Amino acid sequence: MKRNSKLATLLVALMLCLSMAVVGCGTTNTPASSGSEGASSTTSAGTSTEASSSQAPAPSLDYTAGTTLRMATGYNSDKTGLTFTKDLVDATTGTITLADGKTYATGDLKPTWQQVEKTLSIKIESKYQGNSAANEFDLWKEKLDEVDIVSGTAAKLTEAGNSGKIVNLAKYLDSMPNFKAYLEKNPIVRLSVTGSTLGDTKGAIYFSPYFDGVNDIERMPLMRTDIVKKLLDGEAEFTAEASNNLKAAVYQPYMPTTGSVEVDVVKADGSATEKVTKDYSKYGNIVAKMNEELGKGTVTGVQAVNMLREYIDKTYNGYYAKTNRSDLFIGQNAAWDADEMTALLRCVVANAQTINGTEVMAGLFARESANNQRPIDMFRFAGILFGARGLESRSDYYYFDKDGKLVDARAAEASYEAVERMNDLYEEGLFVSDYNVDGATGKSETFLANNSAFMSYDYNQTQTVLNSKLQEGQEYRAAMVPVAKWNDGTGDKYFRFTESWRSVKTDGWGLSIAGIGNDTNKLNAALKLIDYAYSTEGQILMSYGPDAFIKVKNANGTTVEEKYETFDFNGEKWPVIADATYAELQSLAKGNYTNYARQWLGSTLSFVKSQAFEYQCTVEEGKVGAGYISTAIALGTIKHPELAVCENMWYTSVPTVFPTTEEENTEINSFTQLGGSGKFSQSKNKDNLFVDIISGGYAGEGTTDRATTIASVKTWGSTRITEIRQVAWDSLKDFYAEITK
Repeated sequence: MKRNSKLATLLVALMLCLSMAVVGCGTTNTPASSGSEGASSTTSAGTSTEASSSQAPAPSLDYTAGTTLRMATGYNSDKTGLTFTKDLVDATTGTITLADGKTYATGDLKPTWQQVEKTLSIKIESKYQGNSAANEFDLWKEKLDEVDIVSGTAAKLTEAGNSGKIVNLAKYLDSMPNFKAYLEKNPIVRLSVTGSTLGDTKGAIYFSPYFDGVNDIERMPLMRTDIVKKLLDGEAEFTAEASNNLKAAVYQPYMPTTGSVEVDVVKADGSATEKVTKDYSKYGNIVAKMNEELGKGTVTGVQAVNMLREYIDKTYNGYYAKTNRSDLFIGQNAAWDADEMTALLRCVVANAQTINGTEVMAGLFARESANNQRPIDMFRFAGILFGARGLESRSDYYYFDKDGKLVDARAAEASYEAVERMNDLYEEGLFVSDYNVDGATGKSETFLANNSAFMSYDYNQTQTVLNSKLQEGQEYRAAMVPVAKWNDGTGDKYFRFTESWRSVKTDGWGLSIAGIGNDTNKLNAALKLIDYAYSTEGQILMSYGPDAFIKVKNANGTTVEEKYETFDFNGEKWPVIADATYAELQSLAKGNYTNYARQWLGSTLSFVKSQAFEYQCTVEEGKVGAGYISTAIALGTIKHPELAVCENMWYTSVPTVFPTTEEENTEINSFTQLGGSGKFSQSKNKDNLFVDIISGGYAGEGTTDRATTIASVKTWGSTRITEIRQVAWDSLKDFYAEITK
């Protein structure tokens, strides 16, 4: 790859320095609040925080009070738009009274957007049709004159911007001090939203980025921890009145079968790190041992559990006490890997009668079997289990190698090795049976309520709330990220790494040039809305909803601490939600914060969502496992992509979009097999080849085996698309070095 070494070195240094301002989950790098405006004939956003006495002030964003913005914006369904739908109100009255004491009717703006109208002195006309970002934009792209602000994917909005259809926000950054400050404090964000590095549009930004939290882990393994304890803990041997036999072995060892592996773990008390050795000379690899016994004859569930218990005792030389062997999987000092998980899954499935009194107990499950957006979590999980990068990328399936060369995971051997191993687990019956069956209705809520499945890979808050579906003594919570064999360009090593790291999401909002036209009022009002959303006040509103849903101690307070009752979250003070809000969250959304916020408050639809509200709504079981993971991240035993350019580029988060030209986008879009509706789609009603391989192996045109599939992916456009995006990335680095001199 051609590189300007001087510029690259400068960029690395600048990025690393700037990245020090980026901190953990939900942390808001909050610039100065813009404050409430109130009604007036005009409003003003103020001037750039960078303006000096020798510079002319940036133009203010003046507009007439009451200016109307037509907004085709929302989040993936008609329930999660700006207004109340009939499904969200009482069927008889057509209204609903919320925790703020106000009554809302079908068609009314939700509380967050009523507050936006009041604060910014604007009027909002919702034009949202209830689609995903991609489909909503496609609906309006030929009639953009009918909307002023529109939802879209980052890629679609950037492509439209480069073809002259979406406003370039970068032209107005000096008049948007809050948005500008946020970008300056988050360098990878600035790179992720840069839509062009050429000509008159160099540095263009065509969408306002959305953050569902930032710089923290997103998805994590989730287990029925009570089952782990029941099977593994105890001085005496495991016994059961009845158990099933293990099925014939398909899965083969991933970890070594001889020698030893040393890994870093957090001490049980969370105070520091220590090294733990997996010594295979003491017992051998647990999967290899089970497979060997299965080769001789039947292995019962009881025998399997006792094999796993003996393996833990010997391999870890007593590090995990017999009464707490479960800590290998669910403790702060957990050190489990894919082979140990497989052995545990075999034990779970074969001991259904002990666990739930029936012969039906599944291992792995996805949240919704019939929704392609959920089974794809299983190939994402495969990535962290088997050391495969790119399966949970922020941009298609891309990641950087050590030297900054883009790699497409769809054409990488490691990706197929990982999903093939997941297929082995599927063939052994260690997945729920309807994992990828068209029309299947299996859901995590049902699996957990029926005590019929064990483990998933998903979001912590929204899934651990399902502890309410469990019986007394049962518990569902996060487990530590697994140890795997990774090669970061410096050789194979065993450590924990997660690619599920929060950065710019793939959705955002853009301003329509055709819709706004020459109306300066509309343009300034729309720019003001975006800038306000990145202020302290705006970030709280877009996360929590209006103050009526928060514990306010002094409405005249000028800082977060002065105005609200607060708590410490990732080193900052964040507001505490009102008691009535928490109660309403339970009654309306069954404790699911995201559903409540999006459907009834109208918050967390775009811009910056702080995880502080969500954390308060996390059940105690959810806080325990997530707390272990947070400690491990803080102490460095879980590595992750960085929101900065690193010396070893393997650790750099890939930008959400690349600044490709209109001609390049046309060429990229011509490769339909790799497009949004092609063979690797992550949309609800589409198909995904990785999902298909997990549940059915290789089948279909171009997918008869691994080598043929990879060759097909390259001919489908992977090689050419990667070349185009590599050039765009190199240009993006040079641009950023230029503006940060």
